[in-house]
Amino acid sequence: MKQTLKRITPAPLWQVPSSAYWWYRNRGRHLLARTLSPRWAASRERLAALKDTHEGERCFILGNGPSLRRTDLSRLKGEFTFGLNRIYLLFPELGFATSCLVSVNDLVLEQCAGEIQALPIPKYLTWRSRGWFPDGPQTVFVDTDFTGPEDFAQDLSARVFEGFTVTYVALELAFYMGFAQAILIGVDHNFVTAGQANQAVISQGDDPNHFSPNYFGAGFKWQLPDLQGSERAYALARAAYAAAGRQVLDATVGGRLTLFPKVDYNALFQAPSEGGPGGS
Repeated sequence: MKQTLKRITPAPLWQVPSSAYWWYRNRGRHLLARTLSPRWAASRERLAALKDTHEGERCFILGNGPSLRRTDLSRLKGEFTFGLNRIYLLFPELGFATSCLVSVNDLVLEQCAGEIQALPIPKYLTWRSRGWFPDGPQTVFVDTDFTGPEDFAQDLSARVFEGFTVTYVALELAFYMGFAQAILIGVDHNFVTAGQANQAVISQGDDPNHFSPNYFGAGFKWQLPDLQGSERAYALARAAYAAAGRQVLDATVGGRLTLFPKVDYNALFQAPSEGGPGGS
């Protein structure tokens, strides 16, 4: 019946209800729930309390690329760190956890809900995932959206564009918290697995695209990256930080992202007298 109606209905007329349906499925129902939900009100209060709490400081945003294995992560102990998605697989080896976790991809959140929920750190999750996570003082829902206008959100109480990568959402959170400098590591911007951007696939074996072969190991359903889309988003982040007199730096070892100034990771921890940033 659906195919028959589609065949006899002019394309412009068919597109209207189709667009309306997908808007409601991807966005509308979450907006409706948000207006009536005490859970959203609680998350909004928690978000408001974070505004400019780290003004003038620096932070590190940890991607999950293989380059993390060539990065001395022990130096991050004591630094404010945004961990992304399944970064927690590294915690036992590191001996410490990141300062918080950011995750907005539905496939990751659904399959890893139990593991993420058990983390004793603040978690910033998409509002769409509220059905998989109970409310709590360390769980903050953000109304992220992977459709609609591409922009850089400075007010996290409203719509937050996902930018085709969770790294972008972390940059928005860092900006909101007032960080003057956000430093990327492990953002390799390079995937061995090829295919159509955003296509959902099921891993058939070890994961060659992340720091651990078990990251998206056999049987894990995940979405192929949209590197072009994320580059457009990163350009928006670069402009927003620059306009505010702030900075995004890229200290990824061997990363292929070219949109942010590259810095030597180890030099970030040297005192000025040692010739590090700010030295003579």
